[in-house]
Parts: sequence; structure tokens; C-alpha cells
Amino acid sequence: MRPVACFGTLPRGRVEMAATDAIFGTLQHDTPSPAGGRRPGSALKGKSPMLLLNDLPERRTLVAAVTEVFSRRIASQAAPGARFMVFDASGPAFDGSFGTAGAAGTPPASHGRFRVASCTKSFTAAAILCLRDGGLLSLDAPVTDYVPELKPTLPAGQPEAPTLRLLLSMAGGFPTDDPWADRQESLSNEAFRSVLRAGVRFATAPGTRYEYSNLGYALLGQVIEAVGGRPYPVYVTETLLKPLGLDETGFDFAAVPEGSLATGYRKAGESWVALPFSGPGAFSSIGGIVTTASDLARWAGWLCSAFSPASGEAGPLSAASRREMQRIQCAIVPEQADDLRLEGYGYGLLVEHHARFGLVVSHSGGYPGFSSHMRWNPATGLGVVAMENATYSGAWDPASEALGLILNAAATVTAPAPAAPAAVKRLADGLLRLLSQGWDERTADAIFQENVALDVPYAERARELDSLREKAGALEAAGVRVVATDSGAVDGGYGRFELRVPCSAGEVVAAVRCGPAEPIRVETVTWRVE
Repeated sequence: MRPVACFGTLPRGRVEMAATDAIFGTLQHDTPSPAGGRRPGSALKGKSPMLLLNDLPERRTLVAAVTEVFSRRIASQAAPGARFMVFDASGPAFDGSFGTAGAAGTPPASHGRFRVASCTKSFTAAAILCLRDGGLLSLDAPVTDYVPELKPTLPAGQPEAPTLRLLLSMAGGFPTDDPWADRQESLSNEAFRSVLRAGVRFATAPGTRYEYSNLGYALLGQVIEAVGGRPYPVYVTETLLKPLGLDETGFDFAAVPEGSLATGYRKAGESWVALPFSGPGAFSSIGGIVTTASDLARWAGWLCSAFSPASGEAGPLSAASRREMQRIQCAIVPEQADDLRLEGYGYGLLVEHHARFGLVVSHSGGYPGFSSHMRWNPATGLGVVAMENATYSGAWDPASEALGLILNAAATVTAPAPAAPAAVKRLADGLLRLLSQGWDERTADAIFQENVALDVPYAERARELDSLREKAGALEAAGVRVVATDSGAVDGGYGRFELRVPCSAGEVVAAVRCGPAEPIRVETVTWRVE
């Protein structure tokens, strides 16, 4: 199992402060750095959320480029066959198949099924959260509450059992166990319990670091059976697959319609050797899902949709819990990468924060005979799934390249920057009055939280503005701007903003942070001349 492409009090006074057209009618909106230049970061910030593929420029060229990425996989003999699907917020956008799915020599069909290995872990994590949300378990309970056969060994002298939360986030303390675990799927529950009773090795004390563990997810499968009262495949099918209409997804390869199951291979010299399937068992929760590209894309799209305001609470798991899966729960020290700012494991998903594209969520799967990958960008709703029928062939490579091409195209689609909300314009108007017309306590009381006068008395703030005004020289009200500085927040990020006023000396800047109490008012403000 390969884990990686491998985060009030009312004013004391009342004053009329409607923003005038002269000040706000031509406001420009931008996202500056604290020093006033363009803020480096995501190329997708400020773009329209949930882009559709048809919104992207030169769609045909883009589709051809993505298709070429996957066709090269067969030409380079990375795998006998490959299938991919690109999706957006509306569902599947386009797909393709190359090579052969089996001995007959036909390419993987639209309903062809592949084993997707560790992509299964996202289903296991979602099932655990369904039980948690139903009040049937606590993520902070030790796993030994449900699987008492496990014998913790670390820390030495005071051994501690990992909690469900630590197992979900790959911080349970077990050593990385590929490919040992890949051969355990058909193990019976009793045989698994015997392994646990005999003892398993811990690499670190639980909770001390990230280390990818299939054993941890096998334990979570046992928890699901103990609490859900059904075999793991039955619980996942009834709780997740059926409600979501994933009718081409399951755990028993023998139940796949004849001619629909892709054959898995391993490379032996210049030849491909067919491998047998393993059946469901105690380790199905680490990688047992067999599915189609369409169903996997629908699953990934449903997880991604948790970030869309229009998603509501559709499906068996709330949007809040799906977002929880896609937050970093355990940090990973990233490999050297210029565009990767932060990386970690959520619940059954890898979470990366890229400098250009922001949040990217993914998971890979590697198994005897198969490789898979799913990845998406919540900011746009665009994603890719890929399946190949060769052992650890690295389907994450073409999937990552394909999504990069798509997000590069999405970065060129601009949307009008959101206007400052009326309440923020009111605060900016008040600050401009204090700057241009002199200190007025009624205006100050109307725009400031009560802490402002307590932190620095008004008289001292008035003297500060007098000194600033002398340094700035004449003000030019026609060029006033209100600039959001809290990228990613609601209301366009205007909970933190800068008021920028052209002046003889350059530009007066008021850096503002608003407090949490409603109605919105200024919590801190610092002035400078640039």
C-alpha cells in the first residue's frame, strides 16, 4: 500500500458613516503582502470556486495533453493497461483507457474494475467517522477497548495503546509494513487475533511521529466490525456504497460480472506475469476495494464537495466530517519540493498544501498486480483518478502530472475580486475620517472594539495620527483602496484588511484586524507611511 504520490458589545455612541461614492465608488481590490507588494502563494486564490472543465481555456488541447500523459504509460511499459477519469464539481468530465485489461488484449472498458488498494483507507476512515458521528465510539478511545488482543510495548515501562485517532492519522507507532500487509488480506479474524496475541512490533511510542501502517487500518476494520455489528465489507457497503450509488464498487472479486475484472500483473524481465486475486478477509480494510474509474471518481468528488457551500449535508457523512478527513492530523516531513509548503496525513487521505494550487488531497494504492491514485483540488473541485494493472507501477505519477496540467489551466481563469462588504466599507470610511479630518471620539467608538481605547488611550492614538499626517503630507482621496489580507476566509478575507490612501509621501497604510464580536468592528489598527 503506497500512501503518497508516493491543513458584542455595541458602540457607546452612534455616528452616521455611510461610505460615499467619492471614496468607495472606484475601490480597487487586491491581495497584497504586508509590505504592500503582491502576496506570493496560490495561483488559484481569487479564482471562481468549483470550476467546470468547460470553463477552462483551450479545452481540447488540455484534454489531449492529459490523455497523452496516460498513453505514455503504456508506451513506456509501466503497466499493461491504464484507465483514468477527470472529474469536476458536476461529475465525470472525460476519461480514457490504454493498453490491455487482460489476456483478451482489450483495453480497460468503461465498467472495467480494478483493485484500488490503499484508496480503500478513505472508505475505512469514513466508516469510523460514521460510527463516531452516531455516538457509538470515541476517536480518543484506545484501540484495545475494541481489540483487546493487541499488546502495546511502548513507551518502555509504561506501554500505551494507540487511540483510534492516532491509527486514522498514521501515528499509531507501528512500523511501515509494505508489502507484508498486502499478502494478509484473506486472513481470518481469528488468525489476525492470533497474530496480535503473539505480539506485534512498535517502532515508536504512539503519537510521536507519522509512519504509514496498514496494520493500524486492519485494526480499524476490526473496530468497525465490533461496533457496527457486521463484517467490515457489509458495513461499508450498507453505510457508504449503497447510499452513494456506488453500485460498481465492492470487496469480492468473485462477484464482479464476467469480463469486467482487470487482470493484475507483475513484470518479470520483458514479460508480464498474471497474478491471482486474494479474497476478502481481516485486512480488507487496508486495500480490498474493487471498483471502476467512474465510481472512484464519484467517491473522490463527494469527498471534495465537502468544501463547496452548495454541497449541503448530502450523503451518509456530513460535510464537516468529510472536511475533517482532509485536514492534516499528523504532519509529515516533506521531501524537498519547491512548490510543497506543508504535508501531512488526515484520516485515510494525504493532505498537501502547494504554493501555487493551495490544498491538494490524495491517496495512492499499491498492491500485487495493481496501482491506483486519486487526487483533487478542493478550491476548484477538479480532480483525477487513475488505475493501472501492474504491481506498484506508480499510478500517482501520471495522475499528479495530469492534475498539474489541469490546475495550470485553471489558474488562468480569473474571476472578479469580491467587493468589500458594506460593514467593512463602513469601518474603512471611519478610519479615513480619523486620518483626514482629525480625531473624533464618536467615530472611534463606532468603529473600534472596546479594547482599542483600553490598549492605547484615544489621546495617544490621536497624537500618533497627527504625527503620521505631517509625515504623509497631502492626502489623495480619489485613489483610496480597501485591500483584503485574510486569504481563504469568508467575505473575501476582509476580516483583516488594509486601508491604503495615496499621499504626497507615497501611501498611508492602516493595517486592520477585526474582532470576533458582531457587529464587525476594528480590534487592532497600525498605521504607517510607505
